[in-house]
Amino acid sequence: MHDEFLCHVTAYGICGGRRVGVPLGTYRAPTLALALWWMRDRASWIAERLDPHPDDPAFPPNSIVPMAATVPDVPRLLRMWCGDAAQQELVAEELAAGKLVRIATSDDTTEYELLAESVDALRMQRMLPGLATPVA
Repeated sequence: MHDEFLCHVTAYGICGGRRVGVPLGTYRAPTLALALWWMRDRASWIAERLDPHPDDPAFPPNSIVPMAATVPDVPRLLRMWCGDAAQQELVAEELAAGKLVRIATSDDTTEYELLAESVDALRMQRMLPGLATPVA
């Protein structure tokens, strides 16, 4: 069982003709349950900022309009992922097995990426080159 997990959330877009990543958060989770909680929390956080409630007093009346039907609905996809128990179980199994997990979705301008991986698996990957010395 892997004990610690490194989690990241990043938004990618094009700036000056180049793909640029903007880190939106990093968390070193001491348990698998906290890694999953943080990923769901960040996915919900992104969804809420991309799709705020129209009655929120922080926005002037009629300042929020519905998206065109042709634009991918990133907030809906992120909320669906958060609420999908089967997907959560799959992510838990992959992380427990020491695998990197990447959840990504995008609209017409930005890709949103959630990553998580075992700290132990990262350490083992770094150690392998030193342990596998070729013999001549």
